[in-house]
Amino acid sequence: METLADLLSEVQLGRMPDADGNVTILAQPSPRDLGVIAFTAHSVIFADVDPDWIRDRLPAGHLSAPLGPPFLQALAEETGRSIGSVDLLALAESLPGSPPVPLDEITGSDHPRVARARRYRDSVRVWSGQGGLLTIGRGVAGRWEVAVEVEPAYRGRGVGRILAASARRLVPEPVWAQVAPGNAASVRAFLAAGYVPVGAEVLLSRHG
Repeated sequence: METLADLLSEVQLGRMPDADGNVTILAQPSPRDLGVIAFTAHSVIFADVDPDWIRDRLPAGHLSAPLGPPFLQALAEETGRSIGSVDLLALAESLPGSPPVPLDEITGSDHPRVARARRYRDSVRVWSGQGGLLTIGRGVAGRWEVAVEVEPAYRGRGVGRILAASARRLVPEPVWAQVAPGNAASVRAFLAAGYVPVGAEVLLSRHG
């Protein structure tokens, strides 16, 4: 059986799921990770839930149903989880060389940014520099994920773009980013740093 890690590896190679209007249902890659990814005309649901239960709640031919409020609310109630935001899912190839700006790694495990990131990722590393924070860790199905946070005084200066670009030089594999579509500044920063939109994603998190 195909796993979510297998599917994401194919996407990293440029091989997207067929735009056939279908829904692929996969097992959760870990107890933490449960959610939905919508690619072009093809959705992927990764949840340890009876596949028939899922199909019964998805109207045939309704391409947006897997990310729609009715289905997500039903899935949240069935699994006892909370619905996260629907994010733009973007991907960028790793690049050789060093980051374009000096970065200082934050190694203290009690740092609040590290503690927060560890709720959603493994092997978390955090750097500060250029007026912001850069976080990298292994998230959904073990993929490398990046997040950036720019200090208010440095916004509008291209810091987000520089930090997002730096992430591409800190890991030897493709890097994924989950970006809130309403955060236009962040979307522009990741696009300018070479990240390519591949879909939309929502994760359901455990309570507590």
